[in-house]
Amino acid sequence: MSTLPISYDDVVAAHERIRGVAHRTPVLTSTTANDLTGAQLFFKCENFQRMGAFKFRGAYNAIAQFTPQQKAGGVITFSSGNHAQAIALSARLLGVKAVIVMPQDAPAVKVEATRGYGGELVFYDRYTEDREALGRRLAAERGLTLIPPYDHPHVMAGQGTAAKELIEDAGPLDLLFVCLGGGGLLSGCATAARALNPDCKVIGVEPEAGNDGQRSLRSGAIVHIDTPKTIADGAQTQHLGEYTFAVIRELVDDIVTVSDAELVDTMKFFASRMKAVVEPTGCLAAAAVLQRKVDVRGKRVGVIVSGGNVDLLRFAELVGYAG
Repeated sequence: MSTLPISYDDVVAAHERIRGVAHRTPVLTSTTANDLTGAQLFFKCENFQRMGAFKFRGAYNAIAQFTPQQKAGGVITFSSGNHAQAIALSARLLGVKAVIVMPQDAPAVKVEATRGYGGELVFYDRYTEDREALGRRLAAERGLTLIPPYDHPHVMAGQGTAAKELIEDAGPLDLLFVCLGGGGLLSGCATAARALNPDCKVIGVEPEAGNDGQRSLRSGAIVHIDTPKTIADGAQTQHLGEYTFAVIRELVDDIVTVSDAELVDTMKFFASRMKAVVEPTGCLAAAAVLQRKVDVRGKRVGVIVSGGNVDLLRFAELVGYAG
């Protein structure tokens, strides 16, 4: 019997729980992308999910399982933006108070959206303060239930529904590329892929500046790093979670990295060729494929596009670069 923190049954249960609330996002294709890579690519576009990212899946799945006492007390999380929005929106839909610990330099579009969904914001300095310690302290002081952004079985199972839908809609895959920050999406998607498509290789993708996941997988132990300086703000994590690493170590085949410049190129590709706005973090998986970090020629390849929450002025700055 598996000792992993989540199973495919958990993903299936999460999918039922979010049915009719979360969007079943489209799976898009691009002849240009196929020609560039020599592969058949299937993009699971979570930039079209509610609140603009996959995070809604895990957040709603987690809060929906609160006891009456937990619902009365409220929820707290810490997040650079997308999980913050997801918790705030999910809490509002479920009638639960939400407190969000966010970095002072979080993208303005994510701060405004989180506040718009009804979340109470508490700011911190991501380079000098420990958001996890702050979240735990506030939870204890105020009787809130802490739902972290990735290291929680209910969150992980919810995120895995994205890969479940992708494989159901696109059919069997040879490779699945998934963005990697703290590992909630990657661990959930790997769980779904292994159950539905056992021969599919699962590849995580993180920023070059923050390759703690890659180092962790290769060393067999969680590696801690300083907060990475990268435009992929959703992947500015310092380490994988205990739960997420247990799944990644068991089910993920490899982790590769991409540079910020390659993320910008991929943002341009999505905007110009697929008419889609994708945030830097959301481009991680696609960048690895389009920049040929792995040989995908002749393969059927799934790509999780994780989100589209980027400030439009920031987007214009990035894609306006000549380089």
